[in-house]
Amino acid sequence: MLLELRNVSKSFESGEGRVTVLNDLSLQLGAGQSLALTGESGAGKSTLLHLVAGLERPDHGEILIKGQDITKLDDGGLAAIRRQSIGLVFQQFNLIPALTIGDNLSFQARLAGRYDRDWIAHLSQNLGLETLLARYPEEISGGQQQRVAVGRALALRPDLILADEPTGNLDEENGQAVLSLFLRLIAESGAGLLMVTHSARIAAACETRRHLSRGQLQAFDP
Repeated sequence: MLLELRNVSKSFESGEGRVTVLNDLSLQLGAGQSLALTGESGAGKSTLLHLVAGLERPDHGEILIKGQDITKLDDGGLAAIRRQSIGLVFQQFNLIPALTIGDNLSFQARLAGRYDRDWIAHLSQNLGLETLLARYPEEISGGQQQRVAVGRALALRPDLILADEPTGNLDEENGQAVLSLFLRLIAESGAGLLMVTHSARIAAACETRRHLSRGQLQAFDP
């Protein structure tokens, strides 16, 4: 099993007291599988991704990546897991303004010691970025920036891709094009995908769909 959450709970302090966002939640994702999580704003979708990425810690429960419980790791161990095994794609792109598109694409792969010139060239060509590699993020469109974010995550050849509303800043036409490329290239890489989205249409592109409500996963109901 690539990813397994066992009885994970997470709560936060608010002006009205402590609010439970995830309540004794469990899920599994196998290598090469794709799972979409839908839910209303504030349901805890992004929180769940942050927990899996080791950016936040659960109140209790286990989060296993390739059999290793990351809740038992210190900050250095969590950073190593993110660097070596996880590709992150966020709605806000999070490109590095001072780096060219080519350097943004290869950034995480170089950090992990997994730079593969041929694979990155393949990604650049398929994502329509081969003529933009010398430019900087501010010099390209939002749709092109999203393609760079997708390519950067895949350049690592990670075991797991975590995607938070990966087409949320794009219009429907561009969003569908990026999503199709994203899923095809993930399938080529063999990575597992955990994606959160508010869109039933986008969720339908994944093999498995679940709905997050009241801290628990429920059957997907489009």
